[in-house]
Amino acid sequence: MAQKETYLTHEGLAKLESELDHLRTVRRIEITERLHSAKELTGTEENADYEDAKTEQAFVEGRILELESILKNPVIIDEHHAEDGRISIGTRFRVRDESGEEDTYTLVGTTEADVAHGRISNESPVGGAVIGHKVGDTVEVSVPNGTISYTIVSVE
Repeated sequence: MAQKETYLTHEGLAKLESELDHLRTVRRIEITERLHSAKELTGTEENADYEDAKTEQAFVEGRILELESILKNPVIIDEHHAEDGRISIGTRFRVRDESGEEDTYTLVGTTEADVAHGRISNESPVGGAVIGHKVGDTVEVSVPNGTISYTIVSVE
């Protein structure tokens, strides 16, 4: 089965690589030391600190596997100006909804999506709807309560 591509900006790639390095070189050692100390104090049976450390170890190892998977096949995107005026991954754009409210977003891969900071995923309903569109186009986005229309106001 083919590995899914992960769209990342240069900044996003560096952030994930840094997190992975920290987990491998710092967190693993801290947890190992914590496990060793907890085991020496009272053994492993009915030892809350030991169980807590094992749970944390499982979480850290799971995150390491997740990051390694993400970083196996990254597609690096540049946040850029839309050369042809169409929205693509890495493009910043502004939309207006039916009530006249406007929002500005940058289209990024799912790993870097953060709606609170105006970064939406290419796989989100709005992100998927606007890809390939240009200023003046109206797109329909399916939401749980029906459909919302957005007009693209600007593409940077």
